[in-house]
Amino acid sequence: MRSKGAGRATINDVAKAAKTGKTSVSRYLNGEQHLLSDDLKQRIENAIQMLNYRPSQMARSLKGGQTRLIGLIIADITNPYSVDVMRGVEVACRQQGFTLLVCNTNNEINQEQHYLQLLSSYQVEGIVVNAVGMREEALSMLQQSLLPMVLIDRKIPDFSCDVVGLNNQEAATQATQHLIDQGFEAVLFLSEPVGTVNTRLERLHAWRKTMAAHPDLQAHSAEVLLNDAPHLEQVLNDFSRSNRGRRKAVLSANGALTLQIARAMRRLGIRWGSDIGLLGFDELEWAELAGVGITTFKQPTYEMGYAALEQVVKRIQGSQEPPFEQAFPGELIVRGSTSL
Repeated sequence: MRSKGAGRATINDVAKAAKTGKTSVSRYLNGEQHLLSDDLKQRIENAIQMLNYRPSQMARSLKGGQTRLIGLIIADITNPYSVDVMRGVEVACRQQGFTLLVCNTNNEINQEQHYLQLLSSYQVEGIVVNAVGMREEALSMLQQSLLPMVLIDRKIPDFSCDVVGLNNQEAATQATQHLIDQGFEAVLFLSEPVGTVNTRLERLHAWRKTMAAHPDLQAHSAEVLLNDAPHLEQVLNDFSRSNRGRRKAVLSANGALTLQIARAMRRLGIRWGSDIGLLGFDELEWAELAGVGITTFKQPTYEMGYAALEQVVKRIQGSQEPPFEQAFPGELIVRGSTSL
């Protein structure tokens, strides 16, 4: 019997304890026991139990050409949106018999490149990518990958790939129209730097188009960094001062930004719902508890994660269909921050 400090038992140890060769042990482990005598099967079984032998699932999978591993790359795991997406992907993985490897890049280019290389070395069978916030260098590496892949929320320019996300044009139109219907006369659209991020562009364009149909209303937009509190406060102050006497509202492009806007309003002594309206994309757990409550546009993030994994599996199984874009509808949850 092996000592406690001898390390993990190997197939050679099992063969030696059973007084047979590695080939016979491999046949036993691979379901070919009908090729072995009853006495030999019993000796191998006894040796496995005595040594507490556990075969390497990775090695067996690689030998069979399948690892049953799926990689999930998340730009920021602290974002509630990403957490819900991950839940959907993970549940679908379990139901499909895959194991999920989660990589949080924390919006750092070195981490993005490291994880892409790591997933390749683990020979994952497919990748789900929540690419919002990812740097162009990492996106370029994704483009060069031949792995089955589905993007969540963000498209990559000139990259033909399956995408799962929100119907941003419909959602932003609905959110903007709600503010107009509630009698707001000036609306400020706030977003992180738009750049080429399609989700931000689509929401901004839909907001502009909806506001343009009401030329009597004031439409303002600005881009702010999440960690630039002074700039955000200045934008909110300027918007409030330039629209004195009008009913004002802020439309936030995502949940992380909504939190920073709420904090800035608190510091400035601005009350959402009475001094100014506030509507944010992404449902937040604290939204109903904050003051009179914050109106949000809820994305079906869990369902999107689930659908993304299902699409990856189809590609793994050999689907040759043209790149598929699945756009989900969302739900406007009205609370006191936009009530009349």
